[in-house]
Amino acid sequence: MLRTVRWVRAVRSLLRRLAVIRPRASAVHVDHCRGTGRVRGVPCFNCNSGLGLLRDDPEAANRAADYVEGNAWKPTLVAPGVYQLPS
Repeated sequence: MLRTVRWVRAVRSLLRRLAVIRPRASAVHVDHCRGTGRVRGVPCFNCNSGLGLLRDDPEAANRAADYVEGNAWKPTLVAPGVYQLPS
């Protein structure tokens, strides 16, 4: 019983610490560092999968964010009628 109480407290603490899209669903997954094995938090299944697909690489996550925000593909207006495509 004591283990269960500790587990519930630990999960609640982790839920407060990390949630990428802040899901309301009950389906959360334990996220861990592949290098150290330490638990980082408990994101939802989709966010945990995304972190894995990005190989826990912050630069890849930044590139993905740039893409979603349009910075990676939207042309920039540099003069009236003249646009520059991102490189």
